[in-house]
Amino acid sequence: MTYCVGLLLNEGIVLLSDTRTNAGLDNIAVYRKTFLFEEPGERVVAILTAGSLSVTQTAMALLQDAIEDPDGEHHNSIMKAPSMLKVAEIVGNTLASVRQDIDAKMNAAKVSTSASLIVAGQRRGGAMRMFLIYPEGNFIEATQDTPYLQIGEHKYGKPILDRVVTMETTLHDAQKAVLLSMDSTLRSNLSVGMPLDLTVIENDACRATLQRRIEAGDDAFREMSEAWSQALRDGFSRIEI
Repeated sequence: MTYCVGLLLNEGIVLLSDTRTNAGLDNIAVYRKTFLFEEPGERVVAILTAGSLSVTQTAMALLQDAIEDPDGEHHNSIMKAPSMLKVAEIVGNTLASVRQDIDAKMNAAKVSTSASLIVAGQRRGGAMRMFLIYPEGNFIEATQDTPYLQIGEHKYGKPILDRVVTMETTLHDAQKAVLLSMDSTLRSNLSVGMPLDLTVIENDACRATLQRRIEAGDDAFREMSEAWSQALRDGFSRIEI
């Protein structure tokens, strides 16, 4: 399993994913779940993946092939699409098609082919947008009321986002929020694991302005985690019933 989270803010977009993939207690591997496509200054599209690795890897490969096709049309290349809404449609259609194809082959084995994606980005002259793509290819969009989206093992990291994140949250505080959200998930679910991939896209930059891989044992992440644990213990002790 995995955990991915994306925040859509006035100042930009903040994305975080883990990298753990497991097919059993004794078969744990690391795979990147954040994929970035950009033409700096013109367009940036980030895709976070969760679910069946065969489905997500095939879908990402097909999207990459469409980008690299010299004869590709606007209807199948996320780097030529006229809007982020069209990008979401292309990604959704690709995911649904791949899932149906693999599902037909794996049906007898009763293997799950469910997968979901977060698609976020901006094209020059357009607004920043972020979508959650469901396994069937349909999607929902982040809004003023719900400025964050999660896929994978999301329940452990949701409370802090509900309490602190709004569209007005700064990029600095947003990075802290997603990292603490991930820290809560790491502590509660063994199917989510390091290293982590953090991506920040500032509004109107049309490129990734920060990309950071956080490895196991990272001093800054460890200190933040310990400080959060201490803050929770202190807050708990001060509450009267």
